[in-house]
Amino acid sequence: MAAEGFPVRILPTLDPARQNAFIQPCKKINEGGDVSEFLCSKAYVDIMTFLLQLNRSMFPAKRPDGGVQTWPLNSDAVEFSAPVRQLQQVLSKLEAIIEEAPPDTGPRRFGNISFRKWYQIVESRASSLLEECLSPDVLQARSSDPNGPTAEVELKAYFLGSWGSSQRLDYGTGHELNFLAFLAGIWKLNGFPKNTPGIEERAIVLGVIQPYMELVRTIIKTYTLEPAGSHGVWGLDDHSFIPYIFGSAQLAPALAESDRVPEEGSLPEAPDPKGVAKASIVERERGSNLYFSAVGFIYDVKKGPFWEHSPMLYDISGIPTGWAKINKGMIKMYNAEVLSKFPVVQHFPFGSLLSWDRDPNTIPPPSTTHISPGPQVRPQTAAPSPSATQAPGTQAPWASASQTIPQNGTAAPWATGRGLGGGPSASRIPPTLSDMSTLSPSSMAPTRAPWANPQPAGPPIDDSKGDVTTKAPWAK
Repeated sequence: MAAEGFPVRILPTLDPARQNAFIQPCKKINEGGDVSEFLCSKAYVDIMTFLLQLNRSMFPAKRPDGGVQTWPLNSDAVEFSAPVRQLQQVLSKLEAIIEEAPPDTGPRRFGNISFRKWYQIVESRASSLLEECLSPDVLQARSSDPNGPTAEVELKAYFLGSWGSSQRLDYGTGHELNFLAFLAGIWKLNGFPKNTPGIEERAIVLGVIQPYMELVRTIIKTYTLEPAGSHGVWGLDDHSFIPYIFGSAQLAPALAESDRVPEEGSLPEAPDPKGVAKASIVERERGSNLYFSAVGFIYDVKKGPFWEHSPMLYDISGIPTGWAKINKGMIKMYNAEVLSKFPVVQHFPFGSLLSWDRDPNTIPPPSTTHISPGPQVRPQTAAPSPSATQAPGTQAPWASASQTIPQNGTAAPWATGRGLGGGPSASRIPPTLSDMSTLSPSSMAPTRAPWANPQPAGPPIDDSKGDVTTKAPWAK
């Protein structure tokens, strides 16, 4: 409990003196309706608790002398514990396995089949890899059933689920979720030291999650893995999500231990969110910030104007109220686009560490399109004529009067204050998670993309550093 009565919720750990009933994790989400049950489960509450716990730790900290301590990548101010360093060594060994399974040079249309060999090697060595990074007290924690499995069987399921699908040759946010669950499982088994709140969490984000993301990006490029469950240009990112959460926290206003997480504002020296649309700024910031590191990977693998191939991120970059607002919105969006989407969570396994059992404090969610098992048809209307509702030059270059334009599909639901109303809630964060206690369905009504409203035309911006202009010619 922090000062002034403000609770900072921490993922609870298991009592090491008690035996626990570990089980083989298994699939529970078999149809769209099962997502509602997941959103009421203990697993969901634990995942969100752990995510918010990590997120809070990445906000800059107010120092007693009145200064501000930030947490950039490769920060000297963050010390890594022995478990974090051991996990780093395992990630290095996983990267080295790529040399044992070089990509196939034959013709292919989709993912490289050599990824299956890489995955088979990892699978065959999983037990020994876990033994290297986890203590026997964690890995061999005994079950209350003398003949039952140890904790290893649960941790291994999430570990192996973190690297993509060897059958489908793809990787996406569902696999990223498995790695978050793997770390949460270690936390619950007392695998990380108990420090002052925030210290070990920062070490996990900077010392484990960021190296994991770098490894995954190497794997994706090496084996040309397909996006899993991607929404294409209508999604935030083809492969990942949590770097945008933690990266926006890095650039938000500083907070003291007793402060609530801010909902608006930025660090005074933080880069403008619009910098994601300029290659030079992305290149400058990607080495110190998780958000820009993720955007930098998009620049590595995609060509063309940023606003065209990443319209969601482009919309978000125009938020005028700063990185804290972006951070809050990212958490809402993670609930809506990852944890509430059947195609993403359908393969997630449940055991005892992350249990399918219902949390007694949750309220069943309303039935919405977020939990539908099938693809959703985005509402479309005919493009209005310029004389009716638009100023000349406000359309994107690819728009014409004969096309239909999605009126609420590309903007993040929280990107502006111009809510249209009537949209489904994008959040199922339990009210007990106090950092996000102000969320409400009305605050997440969907909004229009920037090009859906009249904007004055203007010439493309010429970047003096030689960047290719990525803004649409009608954007301010």
